[in-house]
Amino acid sequence: MRLPLRRLGQSGLAVSAVGLGCNNLGRSGTASESQEGADRVVAAAIDAGITFFDVADTYGARPGLAEERLGAALGSQRDQVIVATKFGMDASGANGPDDGVRGGRRYIVASVEASLRRLGTDWIDLYQFHTPDVGTPIDETLSALDDLVRAGKVRYVGHSNRAGWQIAEAEFVARELGCERFISSQSQYNLIDRRAELEVVPACNAYGLGLLPYFPLANGLLTGKYADGTAPAGSRLSRTRQHLLETAMSPQLKRYREFAAGRGVSEVTVAIGWLLAQSPVASVIAGATRPEQVVSNAAAATWVPTLADLAELDEIFPSPEPIAPF
Repeated sequence: MRLPLRRLGQSGLAVSAVGLGCNNLGRSGTASESQEGADRVVAAAIDAGITFFDVADTYGARPGLAEERLGAALGSQRDQVIVATKFGMDASGANGPDDGVRGGRRYIVASVEASLRRLGTDWIDLYQFHTPDVGTPIDETLSALDDLVRAGKVRYVGHSNRAGWQIAEAEFVARELGCERFISSQSQYNLIDRRAELEVVPACNAYGLGLLPYFPLANGLLTGKYADGTAPAGSRLSRTRQHLLETAMSPQLKRYREFAAGRGVSEVTVAIGWLLAQSPVASVIAGATRPEQVVSNAAAATWVPTLADLAELDEIFPSPEPIAPF
């Protein structure tokens, strides 16, 4: 089986419509904490047609562990998939000292070498700047990343958690320098949290970046488990982030459940299918701790909402009001 492939922005990189978010690999208290558990999740993803694996140097019970788990799980299948990882958040020394400068050339070079070693690979398909480093000029960051592409250690570069103006700034600086430009942007984006539509979505469309939404299920709120406003025993929100249930709107979640039931699909399918219908989404980054979750996420790519479906979902979960100009 193979999921539909989509171009990532205007680049030549093709990724599966649904990707595996690897933030749970090696994560304490999960079924994928052990290497055996991680192996099962990764194998299920490949069997389900997922070719895009997104990780970061900070994921896992300790920084770098998720990369180690992913590299070991892929093994000889490494060259059949797209591996994306990130740098730029506090890795607690896993990449060596950062001196609080995580967008600088010195730290970027150290970080990529550490990630390559942990992943057990010679190259990274998509290397992403995880969060802005406001103290380092973006031209230094772009220049260092350009060197990595020319050296063959990185194929493409992307970023995440950027405001619209930061996306625009990076684009124009790359043009001025004549160096590799970012081809993608990761942002939190789902039916409940549509703030990305205010700046990030328009910026990505304007500059030809592919959007990679994370938290597509809103920490489980869009799975149908919490439609009555309570957290079932053993569910994620019964253990962590309980405040999300306090702010969740039960009437909306009930309407959402009815919407999915009326079309004979799951709430997970609707959440992912809706994102895939949004421009410029290239792949939906969906995390999982068990193989059955991976299968469910991948299957969601087969549901294509109609214009009427999209209009009704807009009524249930309205897009945020645009910011008024001065």
